[in-house]
Order: sequence, then structure tokens, then C-alpha cells
Amino acid sequence: MDRKQEILTAATKSFSLFGYKATTMDQIAKIANVGKGTIYTFFENKEVLFQEIVLQMIAEMKHEATKAIKEDGSFQENAHAALMKMLEFRETHQLFVKIIDEEKELRTPTVQQVVQQVEQAIVSFVKEKIDKYIERGEIRQVNSELVAYLLLKTYLALVNDWNITHDQSLSEDEISTIIQDTFFRSLLN
Repeated sequence: MDRKQEILTAATKSFSLFGYKATTMDQIAKIANVGKGTIYTFFENKEVLFQEIVLQMIAEMKHEATKAIKEDGSFQENAHAALMKMLEFRETHQLFVKIIDEEKELRTPTVQQVVQQVEQAIVSFVKEKIDKYIERGEIRQVNSELVAYLLLKTYLALVNDWNITHDQSLSEDEISTIIQDTFFRSLLN
């Protein structure tokens, strides 16, 4: 493994365990078993290093969502599958979980920017898929960025927020049905 990758792996581990704010370049150097100066050979500062890790995480999330999409699937099926996969990723990826926790608890500005960056990446990904289905004529002409944003926020509310105010979480089938009956139906041509 090359030095840069060793540093990225160590930094990912440190950010996942301690969060952005509590991670230091000294910790990363110790975990990577390199001198702190070696880190600065590859990365200008902690924020630049964190940003590269976040970009890798976003690429991994998009890859997982893409694998959930079936080429012959309907817009509803694929939108649901991709959004559920991205939300699952959000809840199970150790670094992503830590980022969300730190954003809620500490409101660290850099972490808040990253959460917004990830959200924008999801919206952009879904927008591209919506545009594809508009071109196919499966869904009507809409503001695809706005629809993508609304879909993300609706899924987040049903998957993550519902159980905060209710005794039971919604099943994936319940979420799929309510979104299909209310949201997707309005988009069909």
C-alpha cells in the first residue's frame, strides 16, 4: 500500500472513531505509522484530507445506489431502490454515522458543510435519474432538481424521523406504498 493510501485509511479510521473535530493530525500520523510531516506532503491540512475521504465516501454511496437500479425497472422501483440504498448507506457506514452525529451534537461548521455536500450529491444523483425517465417519457416534465430534493427529504422523514415521534418505524413496504400512492403517481405521464 502506498503512503497516501495508508494516510487516507488511518484518517478514515480516526474520523470514524473520534469525529472530525476531535481528530488531530498527530492521531492520524500515529495510526498510519508515519511522521506528521509525511501527511502534509500529501494533504495541505486536516480539512483537505477530510474532503478527500468524503469524496471517496460519496463515490462509494453512489456506486451502491447504482447497483440497486435495474435497467428495465420503472422510475418508481428504481427511485425507491436507490434512495433506500443511500439511506441504508447513511445509517450503516461508520464514518457517515459519525458525521451525522457530530453535525447534530456539535454543529461543527466543516461537518455541516460535508452533510450539505453529501445531500447535494444525492440530489444530483437522483436528478440525473429523473432526467433520464423524463427523456424516456415515463414521467412528465418537472423541475427534476426540486423533485429530487423533495424525494430525498420525504424519504429521510419517513425512514429516519418518523420513529422519533412514533412508537414504530415504518416498514420499507409501507414507505414504498405511501410514496407511490402520493408522490410518484403525480409524476407519471
